Amino acid sequence: MAEESRIQELSLEDVMGERFGRYSKYIIQERALPDIRDGLKPVQRRILFAMNEDGNNYQHAYRKSAKAVGNVMGNYHPHGDSSIYDALVRMSQSWKMRETLIDMNGNNGSIDNDPPAAMRYTEARLSMIASEMLTDLDQQAVDMVLNFDDTRYEPTVLPSRIPNLLVNGASGISAGYATEIPPHNLSEVVNALIYLLAHPAASLDDLMTYVKGPDFPTGGIIQGIDGIKNAYTTGRGKIYLRSKTEIKQLKANKKQIEISELPYEVNKSALVARIDEIRVNKDVNGITEVRDDTSREGLLIVIELSKDANAEGILDYLFKKTDLQIAYNFNMTAIEKQRPVPVGLKQALSAFLDFRKEVIRRRTEFELKKAQKRQEIVEGLIKMLSVLDEVVSTIRTSESRKNAKDNLIEKFGFSDPQAEAIVTLQLYRLTNTDVLALQEEHDQLTAQITDFNLILTDPNVLSKVIKGELKDIDKKYASPRRSQIQAEVSELKIDTAVMIANEDVIVQITKNGYAKRASFRSYKATDENGLTEDDYPVYLARVNTLSHLFIFTNKGNLIYRQVYELTDSKWKDAGEHFSQEISGMTEDETIVKVFDFENLNHKGSFVFASSDAFVKQVDMTALAPSKYYKKRASKAIAIKGHNQLTSVEFAATENHLVVLTTEKGYLYKFPLSEIASMTAKSSGAKPVKIAKKDRVVSMDVIESEDLVVLITDRGHLKIINSIEIPISTVDSIQRAESIFMTDDLIGGAQAINPESRPQLQAVTSKDQLIDFSVNPANSAGLDDEFKRKIKLAKNSIIVKVRLKQEVVENG
Repeated sequence: MAEESRIQELSLEDVMGERFGRYSKYIIQERALPDIRDGLKPVQRRILFAMNEDGNNYQHAYRKSAKAVGNVMGNYHPHGDSSIYDALVRMSQSWKMRETLIDMNGNNGSIDNDPPAAMRYTEARLSMIASEMLTDLDQQAVDMVLNFDDTRYEPTVLPSRIPNLLVNGASGISAGYATEIPPHNLSEVVNALIYLLAHPAASLDDLMTYVKGPDFPTGGIIQGIDGIKNAYTTGRGKIYLRSKTEIKQLKANKKQIEISELPYEVNKSALVARIDEIRVNKDVNGITEVRDDTSREGLLIVIELSKDANAEGILDYLFKKTDLQIAYNFNMTAIEKQRPVPVGLKQALSAFLDFRKEVIRRRTEFELKKAQKRQEIVEGLIKMLSVLDEVVSTIRTSESRKNAKDNLIEKFGFSDPQAEAIVTLQLYRLTNTDVLALQEEHDQLTAQITDFNLILTDPNVLSKVIKGELKDIDKKYASPRRSQIQAEVSELKIDTAVMIANEDVIVQITKNGYAKRASFRSYKATDENGLTEDDYPVYLARVNTLSHLFIFTNKGNLIYRQVYELTDSKWKDAGEHFSQEISGMTEDETIVKVFDFENLNHKGSFVFASSDAFVKQVDMTALAPSKYYKKRASKAIAIKGHNQLTSVEFAATENHLVVLTTEKGYLYKFPLSEIASMTAKSSGAKPVKIAKKDRVVSMDVIESEDLVVLITDRGHLKIINSIEIPISTVDSIQRAESIFMTDDLIGGAQAINPESRPQLQAVTSKDQLIDFSVNPANSAGLDDEFKRKIKLAKNSIIVKVRLKQEVVENG
């Protein structure tokens, strides 16, 4: 029955909750977060205390790191040697700690993230500044508690004279909490403490005249004063850390980028490898070599650039795409009164001052008691010398030591400590005991006791002591600021020109929506173009990789691409279909026309015509690509019903004419200025009415004297001088009457310059291309017959005529 009474029925939820709560409390308080007073985590504190206890400080020779680790693990921190050694090494790394607390001899790692040598090879001792954190430990200035096995005592906090929480910062993750406190400049923090000591109501702006921001051991440039202010107010904020760089001019119009400082905790070797990967992959154009020239003189990464490379653009790209610039997020969390709290600048400074006041009070109380005890002894010795013979006689006649003490107390009125000091005094000391020396010591002790009492009773005196110690620290350990602070965050806009090789390539975009780019060498190496039988090139040209393509579909949509964004393929490959990137493309959506531009600043407008005779013009700026252009097409013209976009042309000015050609052979001519400018989402307007069974097959933007080549669906053609086409209205429609004694329909029309002899292509219903040429001198009247016939395959008709697509080989 007794055994059964010990069994408890508990829910798993309660047991897990209680156990996890205890575990969380432990790792928050005893592992991951620093104390707001000395800025140390428990393992760091135990390392410093154990090494100090062992006399392993800057005044003595180095000792094996393994000895320090063993002492810490065996006496204070039973959590494994690797975690202890890792913490010890980190405190010795000058690129991670603003003021190193451990002086290590041997390989302690590197900024390239190389691991340190094993602890049996390295040697370590406390640094000089670490001794300032351990001063006063023997004066009962802080609480001491039993270690894990109750065999010795360890401090709950070090009586640090260094504001270590801000000076060296901290980083850690616990259960539900994390901390990221950046390092600061010691001198700035000390000056802020002195100011706050004299002005307890100081504002954050007042304190930031001293502490301007973090000061990272690796230097670099800090951007974002607002982020610093937020962090110093709430404990959270965001800044950007940028490498210190310089662009140097070399011979032959070449330049190189030199990097001399990196953002905090950036792995140098990984950064160099990443930049070299960008060079190899040609993600950016112009980098010829990347090398690490770091030496004992300091860090140096060199990026050599090609002739005439855009150094500023390349540097902006590297800032954006590599760890040359990083975002740093403040999360200033520390343990205060056994609880994790967010810490602002003033709170951190105030907590340190309160802690120093407590340490100095406890130290002073210890020294006061010590001085009072000594003064009591000195007074007894002075009194003894005045009756020395009687004292000696009394001691000689006493039966024992205790009897001698009692007799001295009873006969001369000595106190117990005085009597004890007298009976333990060795006889030889009487030979040189000088009452004047004792009186001088008594006077010094009296003055000390007066000073101690003033410190304990007068807050101004206490503040003066703190101020004096802070000034001494500043004088001994001050160093110049390493990180530069800039108020504003620089906006990084990557110039597309630096991301790609500036070269000419061959581009093909087909009716069915396949697109590719290839080198001119690949284009010349084969006669295969990757096309299927039911497809043909709508666009085939030699263009620059930085050119802009406006690609219009029969559904009235616009697909925008820069040439370099097209798939880089071998010429014999088909390329990539736009539907693989563009959402919403339908199976029957085809490419109508493609335009290329050197930039997006061209003045002019696109002119659109749909098969149901809706016409409009849209300014080029209204069709500028959106930020979503890679994922979806934009609307260029709204198409009604089952109609399609027939033609698109670009006009730089409005000093042009527009000619519409219908399937039934009707020609309409208008001044471009009379075509309404509309938004991209509109359908346009109908300048004329066409028959329900008729449709627009072509729209051309022409000069006043251009010729128009008409071709019928069965291959008859004639050339008309556009001057003969009257300006049209609804009531004045010109029709090519002579062809309609047959069943021919107009297959297409193409405007040409009367001074040229262009090569034309007829596109058939079976997607075949038939090349032919025309002689502008053979132009005919509106009523003349169609004289020439193009031979067509059986059951094939002509559906379009256009200028022949040709690649200009000389670029």
